[in-house]
Amino acid sequence: MDYKRIMVARIGGPEVLEVCQERAPEPQSGSVRVKVQAAGVSYGDVLARVGAVPDAPKPPFTPGFDVTGVVDKLGAGVSSTTVGERVTALLDAGGGYSEYVCLPAERLVAVPDGVDADQSAAAVLNYFVAHQMLHRVARVTSGQKILVHGAAGGVGAAILQLAALAGLESYGTASSEKQHLVAEQGAIPIDYQRDDFLAEVRRHTGQGVDAAFDAIGGTHVLRSYRALRRGGHLVAYGASRAVKNGKRSRATAIVSFLSVKLLGVAPTGKASTFYTAGSLEKSQPEAYREDLTTVLKLLARKEIAPLMGERFPLTEAAAAHELLSRSATGKIILTCAESQAPSSSEGKH
Repeated sequence: MDYKRIMVARIGGPEVLEVCQERAPEPQSGSVRVKVQAAGVSYGDVLARVGAVPDAPKPPFTPGFDVTGVVDKLGAGVSSTTVGERVTALLDAGGGYSEYVCLPAERLVAVPDGVDADQSAAAVLNYFVAHQMLHRVARVTSGQKILVHGAAGGVGAAILQLAALAGLESYGTASSEKQHLVAEQGAIPIDYQRDDFLAEVRRHTGQGVDAAFDAIGGTHVLRSYRALRRGGHLVAYGASRAVKNGKRSRATAIVSFLSVKLLGVAPTGKASTFYTAGSLEKSQPEAYREDLTTVLKLLARKEIAPLMGERFPLTEAAAAHELLSRSATGKIILTCAESQAPSSSEGKH
């Protein structure tokens, strides 16, 4: 049986995403083959494609950090799932832009009834990351104040929604045309194009915020750090400035990481962390299943509502990346042909 997957053939723009057709993978002992229905597209995929992240895989590789689908085949020794079960998973090494993926059985988490593949793909990565940064890294408590950059984006909006559930007071930066999206999440919008976010935070809060979440990177993290009150926590989790006008700047990503590390040991009474899901999982191995399960329960209970973006067939991944590079609104999803119509157990959308 043949299958299709998307390959980053070389470092470059969206045009380097190529459709590859080959024999479908076979699950090894302890692994499961999943027939992918929907895969999320994230900015981390763009950073990897342009080679802006120092530890990104070398071409050729298949991008994609999350998939939702149906268990298709079991490897030897697997008893924790069954063929036909609807599941989702986060892929620590990428590979999600594919019709089939083989994963260790312990990486799979069941998708609740009433949650369709698109909803799962729109939520799992963004809200998983948001949940971990809020509750495992910054360890926020009700009544605290937070600052979220890129608050109209996928992860930014997820942070705001989860912050509202946790009883936090949120401030979110966004462009002027996206201010309403921030306000709809119950946050106070700050127009980063017109206003100085640092001055605005100080005007509203006096001493500063308890936590700041920065995916911009570069020297921007220094200003986010200054927005903290004493005892506050900066959580950096990306470097969107590492790509500008389609060109990479690996130095920006390196500066981001080193700046956060240095700020973390500065004697200022503030904390600073560069978050990655992989590093947290090493220190808290139970966090993966617990937090992904929590996100799916919130989704099933409709306590969170991921902002849905455009849907593209898997073979049009390059078009999806072009749209993402133009500051798309909502989560962009790649779908496989068989997933166009939801199964009887899936919700309609």
